[in-house]
Amino acid sequence: MSAPVPSPTPAPTAPGGWPLIGHAHRLARDPLPFFTSLRAYGSVVRIGIGPTPAYVVTDPALTRRVLVTDAARFTKGGKIIDALRVFFGDGLATVADGDTHLRNRRLMQPMFNKAHIAGRGDAMIDQVRSMVAAWPEGHSRDVYADMNDITLAAFLVALFGTDLPEHIEGEFTALMPAIMAGTIRQTILPGWITRLPLPANRAHADRVARLRALIDSAIDHASNPGSQETQTTQCPHAAARTQEPTGLFRTLVSAGDQLSRQQLQDEAITLLTGAIETTGTTLAWTLYEITRHPHIEQRLREELREVCGDSPLRYADVDRLPYARQVLQEAIRKYGPAWMVTRTAERDLDLGGHHIPEGADVVWSPYLHQHDPAYFPNPDTFDPDRWEAGRAAAARGSFLAFGDGRRKCIGENFAWAELQIILATVLQIWPAFELTSRPPRPQAVVTVKPDTMAMAYHRKT
Repeated sequence: MSAPVPSPTPAPTAPGGWPLIGHAHRLARDPLPFFTSLRAYGSVVRIGIGPTPAYVVTDPALTRRVLVTDAARFTKGGKIIDALRVFFGDGLATVADGDTHLRNRRLMQPMFNKAHIAGRGDAMIDQVRSMVAAWPEGHSRDVYADMNDITLAAFLVALFGTDLPEHIEGEFTALMPAIMAGTIRQTILPGWITRLPLPANRAHADRVARLRALIDSAIDHASNPGSQETQTTQCPHAAARTQEPTGLFRTLVSAGDQLSRQQLQDEAITLLTGAIETTGTTLAWTLYEITRHPHIEQRLREELREVCGDSPLRYADVDRLPYARQVLQEAIRKYGPAWMVTRTAERDLDLGGHHIPEGADVVWSPYLHQHDPAYFPNPDTFDPDRWEAGRAAAARGSFLAFGDGRRKCIGENFAWAELQIILATVLQIWPAFELTSRPPRPQAVVTVKPDTMAMAYHRKT
């Protein structure tokens, strides 16, 4: 006779919750220390987000159940996803699980295979190089803003092609920082506040509407890059560029009428936002850690010299820079970049022996898992060598920066290429750089971003 299966027990509740607001004061004041402290209370821990309970998964093996093994029982949803859906619409990051998600993912997958990205690699490098070389020597600059601007510009080249009209590219660059700030604001405020006709809400809605109009223009350009209207808005040298690579988005547009114009807009917004916020944040933290560790900078520069010599970086060189990738992966591990992701329990469930009620938010955190000392000894230490081939396997199950399972980030290959291109280009053009602000503190918003970070760049060491 088999032993009876024990019934699931209620998840332990994190201490320090307040009436009505739960743990919202901790999430607002010190979210990263609060999240890492939850590991001490169990593999699944109940917290209060306002009056609403949520269940934080602290064990990476259980998170993989949520994302992979039992993914059908934990669907895309929760407070953060619901707030982002207002901006993203039904892009890949926010669309509900089901046939629409599977169809759209299959349509978009060819855009992000390695061969497709390679066809745009050198055009991206040229764009990045022109921007980085234009920085004035010795001037203190906002690193986070610079990295976001560069990642946006490089991604626009890859997404829409090298001949995107300059007025469209300029408006994208001007709009995106304010839109990202507004989107972050909407994810952390109660929904009823974001629906009020307040000036900030109206301004955000106007900017999003303008962004969608710009994307419409870019889609039309991708559909017919040689049109007379497009040519009249290009710079005088555009004619010489018409034979250069078209953008990744042309692949999606050429899929015919399988996606409506609204769906194309949603996917473009999702791709743009994902490319800027996470990639820009990672690069800013990487440059900061390089200023703190001269031996890491020396190894990076030696690797670049061995691969490129005195020649500018080309896309074929990117895969020959393994140490640069280790440094970037360690920055991703240490700083997230995402710190809180939600799913929704489709029905009453048993997760790790704990009862999860139907409709509850289930929270997982790449930041929490990537600071787990059981997988990453001395997790607060910046150590790129932990990603050497012989050591990385032991930690792989806890590295979830790109998610996992059927909702894993579709742009992972592109992200690695863009990160390595930008890091290598900064190192090639600037022999020395220094931190000119106080040391930054991690600030958990949508990503784990620096609260301040300024650097000056120099031609001579």
